[in-house]
Amino acid sequence: MDGAGIMASAATGAMGSLLAKLAALLGEDCYRMQRGTRREVAFLRDELSSMNALLERLADAEADAPLDPQTREWRGQVREMSYDIEDCVDDYMDQLRGRGPDLSLSGGGVLGFVLGYVQAVREMVSRRGIAEQIQDLKARVVEAGHRRKRYKIDAAVSSTRVVQVDRRLPALYAELGGLVGVSGPREELIRLLDDGGQRMKVVSVVGAGGLGKTTLANQVYRSIGDRFDCKSLVSLSQNPDIGMIFRTMLSQLKKDECGELTGSGEKEQLINELRDFLQDKRYLIVVDDIWSTQAWKIIKCAFPENTHGSRIIVTTRIGTVAKSCSSPDYDLVYELRALSEDDSKMLFFRRIFGSEDECPHQLKEVSVEIVRKCGGLPLAIITMASLLTTKSDTREEWMKVCSSIGSGLEKNSDVEEMNMILSLSYNDLPHHLRTCLLYMSMFPEDHEIRRDYLVRRWIAEGFIKAFGGRNLEEEGECYFNELINRSLIQPLDFQYDGRVYSCRVHDLILDLIVSKAVEDNFVTVVTDKRQILHHQGKVHRLSLDCASVENMLSHSMSSAHVRSLNIFKYSELMPPLSNFQTLRVLDLDGNENLESFYLEDISNLFHLRYLRIRASNITLPEQIGELQSLMILDLLNCSDTAELPSSIVKLWKLKWLIAHRVKLPNGIGNMQALEFMSLVVVDFTTPVAVLQELANLTKLRTLGLDWRISNTRKDKMAYADNFLSSLVKLGTSNLRYLTLISPWSLDFLLDSWSPPPHHLRELAIKGWCLKKIPMWMASLANLTYLDIEVKVIQETLQVLANFPVLQFLKLYSNAADPEERCLVVNNNGFRCLRKLNFVHWTNLMFSEGATPMLGTLEFQIIVHEVKTACGSSSPDLGIFHLSALKNLVVNIYCECARVEEVEALEAAIKFSASMLPNNPTPRFHRFRESEMVMDDAG
Repeated sequence: MDGAGIMASAATGAMGSLLAKLAALLGEDCYRMQRGTRREVAFLRDELSSMNALLERLADAEADAPLDPQTREWRGQVREMSYDIEDCVDDYMDQLRGRGPDLSLSGGGVLGFVLGYVQAVREMVSRRGIAEQIQDLKARVVEAGHRRKRYKIDAAVSSTRVVQVDRRLPALYAELGGLVGVSGPREELIRLLDDGGQRMKVVSVVGAGGLGKTTLANQVYRSIGDRFDCKSLVSLSQNPDIGMIFRTMLSQLKKDECGELTGSGEKEQLINELRDFLQDKRYLIVVDDIWSTQAWKIIKCAFPENTHGSRIIVTTRIGTVAKSCSSPDYDLVYELRALSEDDSKMLFFRRIFGSEDECPHQLKEVSVEIVRKCGGLPLAIITMASLLTTKSDTREEWMKVCSSIGSGLEKNSDVEEMNMILSLSYNDLPHHLRTCLLYMSMFPEDHEIRRDYLVRRWIAEGFIKAFGGRNLEEEGECYFNELINRSLIQPLDFQYDGRVYSCRVHDLILDLIVSKAVEDNFVTVVTDKRQILHHQGKVHRLSLDCASVENMLSHSMSSAHVRSLNIFKYSELMPPLSNFQTLRVLDLDGNENLESFYLEDISNLFHLRYLRIRASNITLPEQIGELQSLMILDLLNCSDTAELPSSIVKLWKLKWLIAHRVKLPNGIGNMQALEFMSLVVVDFTTPVAVLQELANLTKLRTLGLDWRISNTRKDKMAYADNFLSSLVKLGTSNLRYLTLISPWSLDFLLDSWSPPPHHLRELAIKGWCLKKIPMWMASLANLTYLDIEVKVIQETLQVLANFPVLQFLKLYSNAADPEERCLVVNNNGFRCLRKLNFVHWTNLMFSEGATPMLGTLEFQIIVHEVKTACGSSSPDLGIFHLSALKNLVVNIYCECARVEEVEALEAAIKFSASMLPNNPTPRFHRFRESEMVMDDAG
């Protein structure tokens, strides 16, 4: 799939995948088709290509104005038709490629002739049936084409765009007395603007839709506008009329001047007029809600960079746009945050009751829950408050509203108004990102979604197209980052390198995408709270989050068309897998009661590309090898140290093998598409041939291995030599991430790895202590992550400090040199390090200029050694030199130390931390030797 285009999308249904398959039929399989069938397939390809292009144009047109019901109906029918045709083509291709009973074992002679004749008759009958289906499908396509002309669907794309009311107007005229939580951000933004500098400065305000950017900018505009010679505030749209924007600016800027306005020409003339007017003035401009860097490049041409202290405020929902607009010398991007819990409640209760004290007792608890679901979004809080003013003051009525948040089911003019505002961000997305965002409606409310897991799901669904030399996983991460950048999903946890590790969808965004996913019949969600079905009854992507299923599935819901099945709660009454013949993605998440028998029919899922199982008592069936389309197998939360069935080596398309601990069978070298394999157990039952075959997996980028071969075994070197030989070959191919775990020393790795794995980015060696840093490891110029146990002396620390791009270091050792009581990180050491976890029986001291980018530090201090080893002049061990520090955890070893010494040390560290720019609050953990616990988390 790496070279393939996007296979499926919310805009075009299965058109991408279908057109690729029709092209394949007319290519490699063409000679096996009957001549008439070949003509029909060519017709389908050409006609559907035209319809696919029109579907994309309709999606673009809908971003500007709603489509009329007739056009929406035609679009929905064509999308459904694409799924039906793909199912038929899949059946036909399966038969062409010989899926069915193997007659090669029947031998020759009369028996072979008879069986061959019978098979030929079966194929003829089957192909005749397929040909009839293709005729029926052709008739549907022809009829859809006729309706396209009859209803003038193409004209809907080019019809006059509806001019919408600017929904930001209330924010522009909001009075300060009715606002909550604005004063703090307003004063912060004014401080950024009013620094006394005379150069022109641009400050960007960035945040999600509905967060209050327009309100904040307007309040600042009102507060400081009188300090400037002239001022202007303009609001943009997603497709702004730049000429009109410039004319509005001129009108506002020149309002106090005599004479007529001359701004009525082309953009160049308007730009020149604005520049001439502003050249010798101190001006304030607010450009509200800008959507693209292209628009800003044109607009900023009108603002001369004079030295009169002019200021420009730009608001946007998009992070990259904010950075491109702000002054490059200052990097002035103000990220507007959500309201605090107290401010959220104040705004909510003020809008409904006047104050919290006036809220009826029976509504207090549900009110707090509604406010929590609004997630500090002022627009959401105001909308929910306005909605609740139309409801009776009964707890039951308010609970219904609370439960509806995130379901997409609540219909009310205020809710629809809010969704229209939030939809601006959705409509601004390109088609592929709309699809990826809608897909997230499959996950439950407040669900934490890991980036890598989500990207693999997108890949399996066919939503991602590789671009610019990136592989599918890298491209998928770009998609993920873009959705965060546009404030449509919220980051939760971050990795050492600043990349987002996991996210969630805000309840109000979830509400929006659920309603759109249901409208497009893209996703069907069934939970204990709600059942959302499309009126046609056909389901393509099904998410089940129910404790019981007796009444969960409607009789009108057909499982025959389901392509994705996500089961968050398993029940014995679940339909068997044999009901889901078209399944591509199967995710059995959080199903501890799942038994192995549920997977008995899995071999019939010929098109399955993704299989994830979370159940501790599951054993994979031998039939797993029949899943010839499988790309991703995720067994991370299954039983400990499972043996994979021998048939798994038939999965020649498998790219990701993700497990907690698994043993590999012979033949693993056949799986040459593998890019990720972790965690593999090698013990005395593992055939040596398995280690030899690892060398064939040259596409492998990630390898995790648990080495359980004891040093006392006589055949240890046979294992070691073959393993090292394979590692060397993988290291010169594509290996980027390596984890090695062993309770025994792997000394054969110390100086024998040649040539070194120069592409390696992350390395973790756990379970044994290295005597020194091997030469091959010291040469890894691309290493960004290192987690090792090694005997640390000053020389070792200096070697590590010279890694050019190292960003994460976890260093652990029980071995201490009695002559080295204090290790020093010297000036210019660890230039790129962002996170350091140092656990050692020697103190660590930082010189001035060391670790200039270090943001997180966790290390250990031995109190009674500090004064002797490091001198009384630096009781804080040089913490005050760490200017980038944001998080500080100090584990204090108190053995042989007085309470006063411990308290004095903590006070010194607190004082130094308080003087740092980020003012981190240290967390102290005191312990004695018997209480010491080492953290094994990276």
